[in-house]
Amino acid sequence: MGSPRAPRQVRVAVVVARYNEVVTGRLLEGARQCLREKGVPEAQVDVVWVPGAFELPVAAEAAAASGRYAAIVALGCVIRGETPHFEYVAGEAARGLGNVALAHRLAVGFGVLTTESLDQAMARAGGTAGNKGYEAAAAALTTADVLAQLTRAAPRD
Repeated sequence: MGSPRAPRQVRVAVVVARYNEVVTGRLLEGARQCLREKGVPEAQVDVVWVPGAFELPVAAEAAAASGRYAAIVALGCVIRGETPHFEYVAGEAARGLGNVALAHRLAVGFGVLTTESLDQAMARAGGTAGNKGYEAAAAALTTADVLAQLTRAAPRD
């Protein structure tokens, strides 16, 4: 498929969890950088904040149902603690975002970090392990491009 590029007049929703904002803010910077580099005008990017990763799917669902967006980028950070809360939040965020993508046939870039520590999260939010926000935005654009190609493809006889 090659390098992701923004389709003409593509509109992107970026849904960001406020919990662990020191990390998610950096993921957002990476996503914005990617979208700029791929030619998506800032005016075509809508950023909304939700309390935490668990709330990402409902906001993504609302964005998808609006019909306004070619892609959604979901950004969050869940750091393992001493209780099973981590598994529930991370699992439901992943499942919910996947369901949104499938139900609406819409590109949803998954930029939700699941890490053992804040240090690991920071490394993946613009540190030594790159910026997963950038990667999620690139994945969303690539998927939007693929979906557009498949929609335009002529039916087989």
